[in-house]
Amino acid sequence: MRIGLLINPLAGLGGSRAMKGSDGDALRALASTMSTAEVQRSQDRAMRALQVIAKLPRLTVSTWGGAMGETVCRQLEITAEVLGEPAEAPSSAVDTRLAAAALRDAEVDVLVFAGGDGTARDIYDVVGESLPVLGIPAGVKMHSGVFAVSPEATGELLLHLGKGGLVGLRNQEVRDIDEEAFRHDVVRSRFYGEMQVPGEGRFLQQTKVGGRESQELVAAEIAAWMAEELAPDVTYLIGPGSTTAAIMAELGLDNTLLGVDAVRNNALLGSDLSEQGILELLACESEPARIVVTAIGGQGHIIGRGNQQFTPAVIRRVGVENVIVVAAKSKITALQGRPLLVDSNDPILDKALCGYREVITGYDDRILYLVATYEEGPKQ
Repeated sequence: MRIGLLINPLAGLGGSRAMKGSDGDALRALASTMSTAEVQRSQDRAMRALQVIAKLPRLTVSTWGGAMGETVCRQLEITAEVLGEPAEAPSSAVDTRLAAAALRDAEVDVLVFAGGDGTARDIYDVVGESLPVLGIPAGVKMHSGVFAVSPEATGELLLHLGKGGLVGLRNQEVRDIDEEAFRHDVVRSRFYGEMQVPGEGRFLQQTKVGGRESQELVAAEIAAWMAEELAPDVTYLIGPGSTTAAIMAELGLDNTLLGVDAVRNNALLGSDLSEQGILELLACESEPARIVVTAIGGQGHIIGRGNQQFTPAVIRRVGVENVIVVAAKSKITALQGRPLLVDSNDPILDKALCGYREVITGYDDRILYLVATYEEGPKQ
């Protein structure tokens, strides 16, 4: 698991001074006069979160220099890749945005940040919904839904994720209050957007049948959601499997249960396609394409077992980022913490497919789960 760590050293400093927040130059000017306990508040809270996972095997951390992450990693004896340094001390919102961009470009699995609504807003401006984020609550204002309930809760959630547990993935609001108006007793909250946030999933929340998950009902829910979400003028390559077959049934199209079918704008473009057939189809189309795969029960393979039509050439043509994984939570649970597997016969491509990926597990229901090769799977 590769975590991106970003700490706003000024987060929360305005709280004890009744400043209603930590934004603005006034707080920055006061920072040099504050006690050590005050100025280390966000770092201390980040340390409380990260000490839970400090000894987690196969943990990699990328961060920013000094008080923005490096210092905490050093104190916890976590080996970290430092991608850059703040341009000034104390750091500013510009530094936060630069760090967020670097962590995004480093392709971390989760961007973990310590701060408040202002920090969340700065990160949103840079990463949007491009990767999962998780906030360690350290600010004065935390009206956004991107924060865990406590630093320890952040650590426990990351530990659960690192051990292969089911962790839901949902869009949560980023909000911020106008501090100047708030200082005059005027509450003026603004919605900025949404970010992807991992949160502990509620297993069987919609498809509970006799205490067990019904594969048929789950497949139907996944199919209904996918049918609604298919983008116009995009070619979807639907892989083999009963879950993906349910998507074709929802669309009212003929399906090759053990083959690959192509769909665009709810119309069937090709059935039981080979690698050559897929590449020829895509060569004739200027529109983007996406691959839809599911996991093999018990094994956990999503690439390389029963869907070898999705060769390295096909996957590279479509793009690694355009591989959509759908699976019932019961299939994921049956893996007992083992990762989903890829075996494309191209080690370089397999490496690119690895990491924590979104898995669609129901109607508007997603989790974040590890994809790996045999060699990269977590030790049991």
